[in-house]
Amino acid sequence: MRDGNAPSARQQRAAFAAWRPLRGGGTGLGRASFKHCGLRAALWTTEMQSLRYKAGGRAFSHIAQFHPDLTALRRDLHAHPELGFEEVYTGKRVVEALKVCGVDEIHEGIGRTGIVAVVRGRSVASGAMVGLRADMDALPLAEHNDFAWKSCKPGLMHGCGHDGHTAMLVGAARYLAATREFDGTAVLVFQPGEEGFAGARVMMEDGLFDRFPVQSIYAMHNWPAMKPGTVGINPGPMMAAADRITIEITGRGGHGAHAYQTVDVMLVAAHIITAAQSIVSRNVRPLESAVVSLCAIKAGELGAFSVLPGSATLVGTVRTFNPVVQEQVEKRLQELCGAIALGFGATATVHYERIYPATINTESEAIFAGDVAESLVGADHVVRDLEPSMGAEDFSFMLQTKPGAYLRIGQGTGSSGSALHNSRYDFNDDILPLGSALHASLIEQAMPLPTP
Repeated sequence: MRDGNAPSARQQRAAFAAWRPLRGGGTGLGRASFKHCGLRAALWTTEMQSLRYKAGGRAFSHIAQFHPDLTALRRDLHAHPELGFEEVYTGKRVVEALKVCGVDEIHEGIGRTGIVAVVRGRSVASGAMVGLRADMDALPLAEHNDFAWKSCKPGLMHGCGHDGHTAMLVGAARYLAATREFDGTAVLVFQPGEEGFAGARVMMEDGLFDRFPVQSIYAMHNWPAMKPGTVGINPGPMMAAADRITIEITGRGGHGAHAYQTVDVMLVAAHIITAAQSIVSRNVRPLESAVVSLCAIKAGELGAFSVLPGSATLVGTVRTFNPVVQEQVEKRLQELCGAIALGFGATATVHYERIYPATINTESEAIFAGDVAESLVGADHVVRDLEPSMGAEDFSFMLQTKPGAYLRIGQGTGSSGSALHNSRYDFNDDILPLGSALHASLIEQAMPLPTP
């Protein structure tokens, strides 16, 4: 039934062409959406792109044939960025594409705007179920690029490449639905709200793994600091835990000329900022990793040059890999702030919020994912002892529940030379086939068909 109902390759190409923006005046949904943004219909060339970064394997050669479709989808999503849990347009485009691909099931509204697609292999006798995840949301960042597919929404842009992650997973869905060369069930998770909204946790709380009990799950992120055509992984920590700290200091304000009559919160804040930097250097073991950054202060008004404020607020972040160190930093920060404030006759309240846990790959799944990457790009292009990042990622919630691995795929800095979360960043479309093939190959090699 599945193979009989799946669209043929010709039907897929025709369906994708019906909605993607076409060179010289597009038709269908793609053109309508861009016209709504006031952009020209002639947006980009969808002719067959020359592959600058090649890989081995059946999946890559198959997916490379519809590289233009993935590029068109990716750029369409880039032009229509949406914040966490607002991915309505994005979700519509993803569902349309998945229907064209011929996946077996599409489930919408999981974790508010999350989407799950199911593709079954030629056999499901193994009972295996493996998940793949891509994030969909954009950033509250004004884009400073000037290409045709730049954001049509002021103050919003895809500055982290989630448009590319989404397109890569759609590419994997299209390939897997067309070939089905695996024994088991592939679960493709299109996740909302990664950028600070904990969308992974929200999907899990909405029954994601109850409804789709995968044995393992994988995700990847583009990485400008790595060359295109490379893949990086680590059998352990990949991203740090992210905690948000807010320190509220209360003293007694007054005239700057009579500071002796005040309890100076500016002075208290200065001492706290300085003392906080002693936590990592004097309390955390040197072989552990931690960052304590107080990033902003609000106290008084700039125009009130002779007024000492009565309150101040500091905000910042703590990054750690080890939960023991995380506890240690929180405890020490509470102690320092309270003692310093008391010493000056003020009070300080520390609000410590744990946003995302550390992203820790399980060893066997990380080794497996590295093997899969090597089968595509060769051992020389796979880094297996990748240096972890002190950035954070909410895929960590899934890895707390399921075995799995988080990979980085090299993207390079491109012509703009821009890194992630930069107003001139753009996803490198050249790596779309490799990312899709890596997703698909994880499925095929995790759930191989039995040898005849």
